[in-house]
Amino acid sequence: MKRNSKFIIAVMLLGIAAAAFAQTGDAAAIVDKSRNRINAATIQTRSRMVITAKDGSTGNRVIDQYSKDGSKGESRVVVEFKHSSNPANITGTRFLTIENSGGNDDQWIFLPSLGKVRRIAASEGSGSFVGTDLSYTDISSANRNTDLDTHRILREEGYQGKPCYVIESTPKDSGYQYSKMVQWIDKANSVNYKIELYDKKGAHVKTLEILKLEEKQGRLSPMVTKMSTLTAGTSTTINVDILQYDGNIPETVFTPRYLETGRP
Repeated sequence: MKRNSKFIIAVMLLGIAAAAFAQTGDAAAIVDKSRNRINAATIQTRSRMVITAKDGSTGNRVIDQYSKDGSKGESRVVVEFKHSSNPANITGTRFLTIENSGGNDDQWIFLPSLGKVRRIAASEGSGSFVGTDLSYTDISSANRNTDLDTHRILREEGYQGKPCYVIESTPKDSGYQYSKMVQWIDKANSVNYKIELYDKKGAHVKTLEILKLEEKQGRLSPMVTKMSTLTAGTSTTINVDILQYDGNIPETVFTPRYLETGRP
């Protein structure tokens, strides 16, 4: 009788383990589909960035962004500040990030005040990106490889009237800026509506939200995105005014040389 009981318990434990594995696998697939739901050779945007301080005052910037995968499928993004009202010396700043599957992404920045390109060290990843609520790590997190995190479905619930999976993603690398990310992903269209970001102590420090979606060239695209820093009471909202998929972007744009000259 005892042997049979032990056998039944073992089967039950194996069943629980199998269910947990299936949930983890399903969660990773959902996150991967969300991050790769827009199929485009290139993406070009012009956006208005509104930075809101704790006292309610705002600063406005106009930015251009260029995205294109490299020959090995690595994500590459250039951000260029075309105009800045506060502070004005941000105008002309250019930033490049190139995905590195073997470790931290390669990143460079050109600051007009310095007049030269500077490489961003991995230790600077959590620092503010040009005075915004985004960190250098945040800039490339949308294209973060799914395999770098462990994913699990916490629950299913509605968000903005849409049935969503709520998925927790925990970085495998202890050196990553966040201890975990909780995401609300639409069950129907895989849109990631909200991401809560937690620091090393487990405190909820930032929230990224998609506030507006529009159909562009047959793709459901985020047109208004907001990053809020809860600990500081500040936020950065990005309003996309122009968006083009599959345009021609010269390879030379994704080089430190372009950051310095602004010419392909």
